[in-house]
Amino acid sequence: MGSNLPKWARKSWQTISSTKTGVILLIVVLIASAAGTVVLQRPATDPDELESAYSPQVLRFFDALGLTDVYHAWWFVLLLVLVSVCIVAASIERFPNSWRYYARPYKSPDDSFRKALPVQTKISIPNEEDALDAAEHACHEFGYYPERVVGHGRTSLFAERNRVSEMAVYIVHASLLLIFLGGIIDALNGWRGSVSLTAGEQTNQVALRNGASRPLPFAIRCDGTGQENYPDGTPKRWWSNLAVVEDGKDLQRKEIAVNDPLVYGGVRFYQSSYGSTGKVDKLVLTATPAEDKGSATQIVLGLNEKVALDAGATVQLAEFIPDYVVGDGHVYTRSNKVENPAVHLLVESGGKTVNVWLPPIPGFEENARSPYRFEAQDLRMVHYTGLQVSHEPGQWAVWSGVILMGIGLGLVFYLVHERIWIVPVRDPRRGQWSLWVGGAANKNRDVFEKRFQRLAGRIEFQVRAEERSAQERAASLAGD
Repeated sequence: MGSNLPKWARKSWQTISSTKTGVILLIVVLIASAAGTVVLQRPATDPDELESAYSPQVLRFFDALGLTDVYHAWWFVLLLVLVSVCIVAASIERFPNSWRYYARPYKSPDDSFRKALPVQTKISIPNEEDALDAAEHACHEFGYYPERVVGHGRTSLFAERNRVSEMAVYIVHASLLLIFLGGIIDALNGWRGSVSLTAGEQTNQVALRNGASRPLPFAIRCDGTGQENYPDGTPKRWWSNLAVVEDGKDLQRKEIAVNDPLVYGGVRFYQSSYGSTGKVDKLVLTATPAEDKGSATQIVLGLNEKVALDAGATVQLAEFIPDYVVGDGHVYTRSNKVENPAVHLLVESGGKTVNVWLPPIPGFEENARSPYRFEAQDLRMVHYTGLQVSHEPGQWAVWSGVILMGIGLGLVFYLVHERIWIVPVRDPRRGQWSLWVGGAANKNRDVFEKRFQRLAGRIEFQVRAEERSAQERAASLAGD
């Protein structure tokens, strides 16, 4: 920045553009991001799971600090903005010098430069032109493409490789800015919520973290959901067949699983949970006449569905309680888990209705008065699929930044800017010519020095070959 600025402004600019400041802020962002992976996040985590993982006091503390929704917290957005400002300031401070170095490479080394360069050697030569030709040939063999530079009354060679690596750091800076821009956009304009659907159900409402709902410009329908298990019975995979519905038409279908979402209109639907609703889908029973006057008949019942047993009798599934408990003269539902199920059937025969309970519950059952005995054979429950729904409009910037960072880091770590100078110099006292060869690399200097020594050896070999060839031509002409 200009020296005409006030002292406090220069001091502030130096602090903002300091590499140390940027690194410290970047570390803080990484720590905050790590907290977002360690602490259970809303709404991706079921509220019951949050309450079982943390005590009410700890959960209130985490919510107050925004640790249960780190990536949308105001302080996280502020951190991203501060890091972005530091990156921009550091780039503005250093880019002009870097660009001059990149755009106008130093091609004609003077005496002071040649004396100070640590990697250099000298090769005696018979004359200037043949030596330059030999050096050019050797450089081409090593993958360099030298150019002749005319200046200060002499011709020299300059060659380089991978000059673009000098600008790689700014590619990394740009990638970080894109990633942070995506995070800021998502935090300010993105949202996350959840949807629970059963097979055949559809909705265009998403439940948000704050208890409100957000309408979608389309509806999402579940055509089926299920769970695949390992041989030992533990869950292996949850899946859901989803369809996007708009104006009564199915626009997109996909079977989703964990980490394989359906994406439509910038909204992502992730498979997050699967379970029983506690409601029965189908109950398979065998009905046998109480007086053993007929054979057993298999019947299939849905909730409140009535099926004829014979010409004068019907049975209806009135209630299904997945986990029942009796108290205060009532049958209660303890949970939605099928752990202690009870079935309430209404059997009508001869104008009378009989209450049948499976298993028999004293005080409620009238099983002995039923003209049929019933035995449960199979039970199919209604299951729900739990979907996490997110709209992240900044993801294009995040993924662009990730790709750009891969390119930038590849340039930083795998490309080395190598420079070679070759200058014919003459000893004023002896009147002899020699070829000064020098080199520099911006990293991996030990490897470069070995490569430089091989190049220098090859140049000397070519010079000697040119010298012998010239001598042979001279001898041939002398003989003629």
